[in-house]
Amino acid sequence: MYGFEAMSFNIHGGYLEAIVRGYRSGLLTAADYNNLCQCETLDDIKMHLSATEYGPYLQNEPSPLHTTTIVEKCTLKLVDEYKHMLTQATEPMSTFLEYCTYGHMIDNVVLIVTGTLHERDVQELLEKCHPLGMFDSIATLAVAQNMRELYRLVLVDTPLAPYFSECITSEDLDDMNIEIMRNTLYKAYLEDFYRFCQKLGGATAEIMSDLLAFEADRRAVNITINSIGTELTRDDRRKLYSNFGLLCPYGHEELALCEDLDQVRGVVEKYPPYQSIFSKLSYGESQMLDKAFYEEEVKRLCLSYEQQFHYAVFFAYIRLKEQEIRNLMWISECVAQNQKSRVHDSVVFIF
Repeated sequence: MYGFEAMSFNIHGGYLEAIVRGYRSGLLTAADYNNLCQCETLDDIKMHLSATEYGPYLQNEPSPLHTTTIVEKCTLKLVDEYKHMLTQATEPMSTFLEYCTYGHMIDNVVLIVTGTLHERDVQELLEKCHPLGMFDSIATLAVAQNMRELYRLVLVDTPLAPYFSECITSEDLDDMNIEIMRNTLYKAYLEDFYRFCQKLGGATAEIMSDLLAFEADRRAVNITINSIGTELTRDDRRKLYSNFGLLCPYGHEELALCEDLDQVRGVVEKYPPYQSIFSKLSYGESQMLDKAFYEEEVKRLCLSYEQQFHYAVFFAYIRLKEQEIRNLMWISECVAQNQKSRVHDSVVFIF
């Protein structure tokens, strides 16, 4: 019941909400990012991070450091925190936390299948998989030749099984089919997560509806831009859009007809919350669109901490942490490749 969460939420959720708000205080600030952007070498970055929550994870790493090592260790911290919260959680919070990782599972499945298609070594691919999206039978994905086999041999025992009902075809896997599979799975996942949050009700439903609707709209815009100039038909494109969000349904009808970036911009700018995203870009420019979307997402995620007694703070924390890791990866790459002039291009400040 909305407005009455305070009466019972703390019985099962109070400890973990306090934990996740404590984790949030460990996120890097604008001052930290400004210091990191001044670093000359990766060892300087390590030295600065040693004074933050990442210190214990990097302290035993020998020089010379690599960007992959920094990203790996920072991701390990997120995984440790997530596992701690999951082991302490009771229903329905534990199911909510599991839902937060299904997107990583989908990305891992697509990574393994695409890598196998291009004859990459399975062990090498497994090392690139996100640790939050791992499951027991992931290594056997490499044997599948088409969607039906992929489902029958591997995915039937994973949480992704229900999302495959729209994907199962006997067509051989190629790059186009795999990308369609990824977006179909994401559509089914986001809709399922949305329904689950609505069922929870209260502040969780209200805040998560907004966050998931933004994710669905962002995916709709990206699908449209990426499919311009490909053999994907308008009807196929329309089927990949989620059935909720601010752009649903009239925005989706218009997006399905778009044939260049400026037409996409014209459609999305009709919706006031998204006008600010495109106002940062000049016409015909798409390179900075991802950053503009990330900035808007971070703003919404931070707002979820303004309310209490809801589960959206857990989703927000995982997303903010992933953004922080993307920031660290970009800064580390710029420093490693001596491209200091570009270091601010893709950094999204969180607080």
